[in-house]
Amino acid sequence: MLASVAVRMAASSRGKVRSLVSLSRTLSTNKPGSTAGDYPPPAEAPASPPNSEPAAAPQRRPKKDPSGCSVLLFPGQGSQFVGMGRGLLKYPNVKEMFTVAQKILGYDLLSLCLEGPEDELQKTVHCQPAVFVTSLAAVERLNQENPKAIEMCVAAAGFSVGEFAALVFSGAMNFAEALYAVKVRAETMQKASELVPSGMLSVIGRPQAQYNYACLQAKEHCKSLGMENPVCSVANYLFPDGRVIAGHQQALDFLQENSRRLKFMRTKTLPVSGAFHTELMASATEPLREVLRQVEVRRPEISVYSNVDGKRYMNESHVRRQLVKQLVSPVKWEQTLHEIYERTQGQHFPHTYEVGPGRQLGATLQKCNRKAYQTWSESVPGQVSGGLRESEAGLAFCWHTLGLAGHRLKPTGGHRPVQPCH
Repeated sequence: MLASVAVRMAASSRGKVRSLVSLSRTLSTNKPGSTAGDYPPPAEAPASPPNSEPAAAPQRRPKKDPSGCSVLLFPGQGSQFVGMGRGLLKYPNVKEMFTVAQKILGYDLLSLCLEGPEDELQKTVHCQPAVFVTSLAAVERLNQENPKAIEMCVAAAGFSVGEFAALVFSGAMNFAEALYAVKVRAETMQKASELVPSGMLSVIGRPQAQYNYACLQAKEHCKSLGMENPVCSVANYLFPDGRVIAGHQQALDFLQENSRRLKFMRTKTLPVSGAFHTELMASATEPLREVLRQVEVRRPEISVYSNVDGKRYMNESHVRRQLVKQLVSPVKWEQTLHEIYERTQGQHFPHTYEVGPGRQLGATLQKCNRKAYQTWSESVPGQVSGGLRESEAGLAFCWHTLGLAGHRLKPTGGHRPVQPCH
């Protein structure tokens, strides 16, 4: 059972970071260039006296001018690298975010992001909070460099743990409470991954590859070895013919040994601790469900898309259910991108910003929708969120994670004027 005092500690930090753009998105009504701290938190509505007429329904926010809308994409585990966040500390609120994070997590997250050691940063228990905080810090930078991108944001999505950052940015969750939920999520996923030998395998298949059938064959192989209830399933849908398969280690070994027969062009074992987004994470679901019961969740102020089915979150209970289900369900990122960028022929695309460390999501967007990718950029064009280019090792990991070894993102030519979108 989770200690409610820890949740209260997260909640008590709310006032310290209330001004962050990533908490309440008050910038959606700010003037360009202003800071979220210029606006006080909204006052609570007075209670209605007994037998009074019901209050009028709150007015919906005015529809944004479609000629300049934007989409924010938040990365997940695997995008982290030592040195990330170094260039963000000069922006408003960022140091305060890391100070709050240290109190909630119980260790110096900023030092770990900046100095490592790398083997500690790569651990699930550390890298998930690190990517979460650094991504929201990158939002602060984007707000300073291009405030209109924040004001005119109409949709957001996050990859795995990145979904928590997207929800915080949308106003659905409080920064401190969401960070505590990420802490619990990371700790319980780490514990689940240590129960049995397991892992994840990135796969690039030929058009005739049948991924589910390959997983079935791998499970049959494991049963022949005497294993009961083997697990092997697609964990990430990245782009057409790009998948990540996760499960028991024996099943993944079978897939690699039989990759040619299974019509796999390339396979790569990922440096992660377990079979995330499969049934092997079942033991992590109840702790996360419990903490999500205790924290405040609101309906997102903009469209936020769930990894579970690629659809928009509808209400508070939907957010809670899907975040728990996500642990044991595949990340349908390819489907999410199709949902966000679907439009009739001739309609233009929003400007897309990848806010956080790395450039993996831009690579997947390029594979899924080349026209939408033409208006993609990092949180600040030409730079990684940490203010430094990733190391060669970090870039190699990026491409291997996506199965894109040898592939490079082409520059988009800076900020292009954003055309009407829906």
